[in-house]
Amino acid sequence: MTSRRVLVTGAGGQLAAAILATFRDCELVAHTRATCDVTDVDAVARVVRTAAPAVIVNCAAFNDVDGAEDRALEALAVNAFAVRSLARAAEAAGAVLVHYSTDFVIDGEADQPYSEAVRPSPRSTYGASKLLGEWFALAAPGAFVLRVESLFGSPTGWTGRRGTVDKIVEGLESGRELRVFTDRIVSPSYTHDVAAATRHLVTSGAPPGLYHCVNSGHGSWYDVAREAAALLGVEPRLVPITVDQMPLQAPRPRYCALSPAKLRAAGFDMPTWRDALQRWLTTRNTAVT
Repeated sequence: MTSRRVLVTGAGGQLAAAILATFRDCELVAHTRATCDVTDVDAVARVVRTAAPAVIVNCAAFNDVDGAEDRALEALAVNAFAVRSLARAAEAAGAVLVHYSTDFVIDGEADQPYSEAVRPSPRSTYGASKLLGEWFALAAPGAFVLRVESLFGSPTGWTGRRGTVDKIVEGLESGRELRVFTDRIVSPSYTHDVAAATRHLVTSGAPPGLYHCVNSGHGSWYDVAREAAALLGVEPRLVPITVDQMPLQAPRPRYCALSPAKLRAAGFDMPTWRDALQRWLTTRNTAVT
């Protein structure tokens, strides 16, 4: 980066907290929805023009998968058309845009981890809105789109939106009975590893484009819950279920494992999800005590 100014949108979220920590030695310009509504085209253009950043990291997202089925316009506004505004503003400012997408853009019918070369085929409104966002982001010169999955890593006392891993850990600690999928295969993403990979890509001269930014390895949600219980030293009360047994408004891809091989080839080797989970729980528990 010739300049060290980094503009972060959606700065009140879990991923943004890790981004801000990872880029703390840079000149940070952080905007929450209160200071920059990314769905406001004029506001986006003004904020980017004023900041004149070298890098724009877009952490703003509509993440309510089921809610998107009834609130399609809102999902599209945030996940797609806001990204188009950011891409245009980034191009005008000569900035590199980093945007985050999701495993929900794939169909989930595979039996081995997806590479970036696989044709996307979203099954939900949410997935479709995120795929449009990918296309808009990649229209900007030098842009990076990082597909993440099942983000975890919220700090102690986090009151914002929590992902599935956070909810599983909370349930295990409280001793509640947890219903967990045995047939949804995932590659969880630790926010601090995602942030570290983001920094590597924008500072190392890595080729721009689409990357799968997930922790390596994969397992079912049942596997994740059992691993978390072992790390916490608790006896889990797990009820194994399948997707068909859970009434969900939006269809879910069953096999969601993504391969981070392209990211590894670009010089950043994502640790395993088990290693990431251990690091998060150790840090989290240390912070509590």
